[in-house]
Amino acid sequence: QVQVVESGGGLVQAGGSLRLSCTASGLTFDGYAMGWFRQAPGKEREGVSCIIRSGGTIYYADSVKGRFTISRDNAKNTLYLQMNSLKPEDTAMYYCAAVTGCGWGMGRNLHNVWGQGTQVTVSS
Repeated sequence: QVQVVESGGGLVQAGGSLRLSCTASGLTFDGYAMGWFRQAPGKEREGVSCIIRSGGTIYYADSVKGRFTISRDNAKNTLYLQMNSLKPEDTAMYYCAAVTGCGWGMGRNLHNVWGQGTQVTVSS
């Protein structure tokens, strides 16, 4: 059974930084592309960033390009998202998942399993 646990969210002022972590179990972590999604109140969930199995190909949504950095540690079954220069519009619940693909775009949640998410709130 696939499970993911996200952590690292919090309340930060605009311009600040946070580092999110996601630990996955129940799957062969290094066998999958992984991604971060977010959902703001009243909005649909959107893809933020993804990274292929080896870490060689990375995708970022235009809204976070240049500010967020995705990485993974396959030995620890852990996915990271370093978020710098945060803006109020980054406020959302952040989720991670294995994705169907990652390259020119970002795929959907492969297993359709969501964790509890981690809340990021950026104050102006």
